[in-house]
Amino acid sequence: MTDATAPEPELTEEEVSQQKSVRLAKRDKLIESGAGAYPVGVGISTTIPEVRAQYPNLEPDTATGDVVGLAGRVVHLRNTGKLCFASLQSGDGERIQAMISLAEVGEESLERWKELVDLGDHVFVSGEVISSRRGELSILAREWAIASKAIRPLPNLHTELSDEARMRSRYLDLIVREQARQTVRARAAVNASLRSTFSHHHYLEVETPMLQVIHGGASARPFVTHSNAFDTELYLRIAPELFLKRAVVGGIERVFEINRNFRNEGADSTHSPEFAMLEAYQAYGDYNQMADLTQQLVQDAARAVTGGLQVTLADGTEYDLGGQWSRISMYDSLNEASGLSITPQTLAGELYQHAESLGIEVQHPTHGKLVEELWEHYVKPGLDRPTFVMDFPVDTSPLVRDHRSIEGVVEKWDLYVRGFELATGYSELVDPVIQRERFVEQAKQASRGDDEAMRLDEEFLRALEHGMPPSGGMGMGIDRLIMAITGLGIRETILFPLVK
Repeated sequence: MTDATAPEPELTEEEVSQQKSVRLAKRDKLIESGAGAYPVGVGISTTIPEVRAQYPNLEPDTATGDVVGLAGRVVHLRNTGKLCFASLQSGDGERIQAMISLAEVGEESLERWKELVDLGDHVFVSGEVISSRRGELSILAREWAIASKAIRPLPNLHTELSDEARMRSRYLDLIVREQARQTVRARAAVNASLRSTFSHHHYLEVETPMLQVIHGGASARPFVTHSNAFDTELYLRIAPELFLKRAVVGGIERVFEINRNFRNEGADSTHSPEFAMLEAYQAYGDYNQMADLTQQLVQDAARAVTGGLQVTLADGTEYDLGGQWSRISMYDSLNEASGLSITPQTLAGELYQHAESLGIEVQHPTHGKLVEELWEHYVKPGLDRPTFVMDFPVDTSPLVRDHRSIEGVVEKWDLYVRGFELATGYSELVDPVIQRERFVEQAKQASRGDDEAMRLDEEFLRALEHGMPPSGGMGMGIDRLIMAITGLGIRETILFPLVK
């Protein structure tokens, strides 16, 4: 059906209020008539997508003899004398034309349609599947009913919603914009793919606490709340790591979790205070094996969403997630890009002077923080292809095992895709004595004002003292994984992002 209505500007609040008054009056009429404005159900026998799939190429002006009952939201409406047209949209955006004719429904029903149906209403129609003279797949209605009366009008379907409106009213974004619906489907496909890949590798999925007495597992500032039942301060978790490692101690040797994390930090195009996180741990694995697993997880997810590894991003450019991804040393790549000779033994003061000369500010500077900041300055901007950056400074990675052959670094990698950090992986620190020493050093940093430093967790240390097998671990942001595959910003990947 062709909508003959010209594009109109967005309604003002006064106009919305007026439309609400008119629609509320229609609601009252529906209730008074006994038909109801919000029936408990309608006689659906099929769906719009199913009908479209059954009749993909129906010739113009054809009657099928197939009588169906279906429902959808009215997104276009054109009322003429003896024949009215509506475009009904299903939740996934598929549409079909409904034709309400005097000959089929009678005069009273046709007049009620004209009087009571508005854009945005959910409507049920029952009738024969036909194609119009123009070849448009249609339902020639024999009966119709309001399935849900919309009191507030839809936004202008010819004009894109503003970014603010899309974030604040995602339900409208889903109604009017195909990309929004595609992103929801992509996220579901990614989560299903992740679980499938883990299942193939014999991992078990578990759930760990979101409310924690001690926050840990990452360097981040937590959200703080209070439990009235326990009369104690609690933290929204910043990572599930310390509980997943307890599971490994208990004998769940391959374990993963997909759930929500919360970090009381800034929000930008790659950070959200509330975000979805994947973490996984494998007994008798190391950071090399976890890198192999992570590459497979990402590539399997890309195939699930796009059908291949050459993905088309939101801006139309293509990005290659295929092949074997490079693995580079943090220190070696820093020295190559900067022309410096930085080693794990280079004094923090020397690094600080160089960072200061570049205008790089580092809060609570340590050797490790300075090395990482310098690396981000010199190397990160040049990363385009998916790349594992290996072997980090020891003082910024308190939960990671010392490198087996290089003094002063730990067996940790960060995965960069499209220039941003997507995932991180470790050979896990399982020595409870060294772990305690690392926690004590973190506590000292916290006492000096570092809000992101980890706290000493005696319960976790007690678990380690019972013996944790050598293990590899990895963590990846689900929102960032969607970003890597689609090219969208982080708020676009989250169904209902936090809006101030």
